[in-house]
Amino acid sequence: MKEQEKLQQVRDEFLSRGVSIAEWSRQRGYSCALVYQVLRGGKRCLRGQSHRIALALGLKPGVPGGVEEMPF
Repeated sequence: MKEQEKLQQVRDEFLSRGVSIAEWSRQRGYSCALVYQVLRGGKRCLRGQSHRIALALGLKPGVPGGVEEMPF
């Protein structure tokens, strides 16, 4: 699936559930502006909060968690 299609699918999911992106962001402690940037495709989401947002939204594969949870 193309990246833009995946992003649109996530945005559609918000609409179909009647959940605002801002509400979802606040509940999880994410920057609302950053979530919007991720959903527009404006961030590469390689590390930090944008990476965690992309994982939480199912936009990229990976293992959730931070450096403190790494086994080495």
